[in-house]
Amino acid sequence: MFDLIFACFLGILCGAITGMIPGIHVNTAGAIIFASSAFLLGVFSPEFLCIFMVAMSIAHALIEFVPSMLLGVPEEGTAMSILPGHRMVLEGRSKEAIRIVSLGGFGAILVIILMLPIFAIVLPTTQEIIKPYTFIILLVVSIYLLWKITNGKKAFMWSSVLFIFSGLLGWTMFQTPISSGISMMCIFSGLFGISTILYSLNESSFIPHQNKFYDLELNSNMLRGIFAGGVAGAILGFLPGFGPAQGSIIAQAAAGGDGEDATENFLTAISGLNTSDTLFSLICIYLIGNPRSGIAVYMNYLIPTFTVPHLMVFSFAALVAVSISFILCLKLGDSFSKLMQNIDYKKLSISVIILMIVILYIFAIIYNAPIAYITLALITSTAMGLLPHYLGVGKSHLMGVLIIPAMVVYFNMFF
Repeated sequence: MFDLIFACFLGILCGAITGMIPGIHVNTAGAIIFASSAFLLGVFSPEFLCIFMVAMSIAHALIEFVPSMLLGVPEEGTAMSILPGHRMVLEGRSKEAIRIVSLGGFGAILVIILMLPIFAIVLPTTQEIIKPYTFIILLVVSIYLLWKITNGKKAFMWSSVLFIFSGLLGWTMFQTPISSGISMMCIFSGLFGISTILYSLNESSFIPHQNKFYDLELNSNMLRGIFAGGVAGAILGFLPGFGPAQGSIIAQAAAGGDGEDATENFLTAISGLNTSDTLFSLICIYLIGNPRSGIAVYMNYLIPTFTVPHLMVFSFAALVAVSISFILCLKLGDSFSKLMQNIDYKKLSISVIILMIVILYIFAIIYNAPIAYITLALITSTAMGLLPHYLGVGKSHLMGVLIIPAMVVYFNMFF
């Protein structure tokens, strides 16, 4: 029992580290553990490694909000085109934003755990009903979200173009013999990481003074946002390829709110969606025998027979992980926001870009990926990631990089 507790705390520590490093995806960290499992299983039990990955993925999902909100911040004039978290940073309210996302992530895990009996009854039957129509559902939801997020026919046209071309990029990458973890790290670093920071450098961005005082009250609106995030995380389990960017639209519609309430509801919902989706992907292993994330796939290989005791232990590990990560997120967020005010933002941004590129090439070398191909893919994805900024449309449409490959797979399966 002590070794499993140690695995949980070790996973939280590793998740906190990977969450604070831009460009590191939790699935990539999980891939390293899984690739080393032949050696590690000689020292640790499969349950030890699984609890480690559960804790790591939950901690990463919550703590990654800290660097994502404080890096790649645009200038004030473009604040309305970005997420509420960045707008709050520009208003000097980073401490408040960190607390909102922390509450959202923590609360959504509770929602998922409390709704486990409902999922156990509804999920298997629902999965069997919708499975033959997954392609149609993905297509309809994609078109709806493209129209919902955009403002006007011109924006819809450009968003559709970006969605399709990002999908072609994703399909091309996934057809190569390169590890899916490396492929995702490469294209996500370019589409959403390096491109965003490069654009913020072009706009002469800076982190304004952050107010050390904050006024935050856990009210009914925030509770509604937490619940919406938890439910949206579960809904995403039925829509392969969709991520938090698309799920946020579902969560935002369910959370509602006006003005300042809308901002709080959105942040609690999106952070809740991120963490709840992580846990729900593990629950799907037991309920429908279908893991819904990279970490869940690795766990399914380590423990082929997933039982109720496994589900209970992993849920408890997730609860412990999100509780400790909640505290870590507050501490790291406050320290990071204070640090950002005292350093050169331009130099920091350039350093982050270099770090992301170095990490990518280190993993590419480890997994024997062709360097020339990775370089071409990184340049292409970065260029594509810059387009939404100059076209005035949301970057969430670039999630076609995952959605379109999923649509192709399901189309080939059932048509």
